[in-house]
Amino acid sequence: MNFNIIGYFVYLSITIFIILKVGKICYKNGNIFVLELIPDHAELCQKINQVLLLGYYLLNIGYCAMTLISWQKIISSTQLIEIICIKTAIIIFIISILHYFNILIITKYVQKLIHNN
Repeated sequence: MNFNIIGYFVYLSITIFIILKVGKICYKNGNIFVLELIPDHAELCQKINQVLLLGYYLLNIGYCAMTLISWQKIISSTQLIEIICIKTAIIIFIISILHYFNILIITKYVQKLIHNN
């Protein structure tokens, strides 16, 4: 049995589900956050939020796919579970860092725009 193929399928299924679910939640709640930063520009806020969501999906799903080439040969079911857990934890960590980094950048950038006008 090829544990790597099973691992790839399980890993991609779990991480893509997490990425899509978190993206949907951030998109829904992020629009309110962006609208609060840029009042009276609802359409612009919607577009900014859409671009952030697209970038989030492309970056995270692309990274997940790229990590598949770095997997070592899996020889047992125990090792399969360990690798899936480690790789999934890394993706969750990256998603959380990106989320807070985006909030920081958007807040700083919008605040500078508001203070300059």
